[in-house]
Amino acid sequence: MSEIGYKHYMFVDGDLPGNGEDPELPGHEALMITNRHDRDAHIRVTLYFEDREPVEGLHITVPARRVVCHRTDLPFGEEGCRIPFGQYSLELESDIPVCASFGRLDRRHDLGYYVTGYCAV
Repeated sequence: MSEIGYKHYMFVDGDLPGNGEDPELPGHEALMITNRHDRDAHIRVTLYFEDREPVEGLHITVPARRVVCHRTDLPFGEEGCRIPFGQYSLELESDIPVCASFGRLDRRHDLGYYVTGYCAV
């Protein structure tokens, strides 16, 4: 299998949006990770903030040949960390190459948009 993906990602524009006016589709951010390999991917996550020390040692396991999606407004990682509202960044370090993307659904009054991005280090 060809090497597609990376072992190290940095998503620098985390900022949990408000829920807006639609309870059926609340504003949120999500981290999506795809593992193309025949073995599980073990990912270490570090959270960085404007006004506090980083949270280190969070873990996500992505089963072999699967995709996982983690909403950051819900308990995050295997440890169930609650990410506070405000600016944050996510650093991912995987033991095997994975494909990762980070997106935001922001719903404010008459505006709704979803942005995605990735940054492999």
